[in-house]
Amino acid sequence: MNDLNVAPWVWILTLGVTVVLLLIDVLVIGRRPHVPSMAESARHLAFFVTLAILFGLGIWYFSDADFAAQYFAGYLTEYSLSVDNLFVFLIIMPKFGVPPKLQQTALMIGIMIALVLRGIFIAVGAVAINQFSWVFYMFGAFLIYTAVKLAQIGRASCRERV
Repeated sequence: MNDLNVAPWVWILTLGVTVVLLLIDVLVIGRRPHVPSMAESARHLAFFVTLAILFGLGIWYFSDADFAAQYFAGYLTEYSLSVDNLFVFLIIMPKFGVPPKLQQTALMIGIMIALVLRGIFIAVGAVAINQFSWVFYMFGAFLIYTAVKLAQIGRASCRERV
């Protein structure tokens, strides 16, 4: 397996395009909250899926097929998880009484906060695990505890419906 040696210009270009897309999303699309039509949603979906495919082909061209396959496997995994998130949003938005017109803005704010917090938590977690290996087991125990609590909440809400 080859090492992934990425030229600095590739990182700069990738991060630059990502920041530009986020800024367009926040400053242009986010300025006019509305309920998107199916056609608009399909256009946006096609645009971003095309970008993802082009990015994977770029990895293949500049690196090799193995790294491209790893990228596409990760992309498909994350894409399927994002579809799962849609069901969560469909449950949360009405529960909090967010009007349909403002749901897009609420999602954008939530996504931006999640990106920032995810970056912070990944950085802090990586440093903690690197410095103290036992922290890894603490994180695992916390995940198991959280899963058990969520299962108990889910079971309780199922009993309420019956």
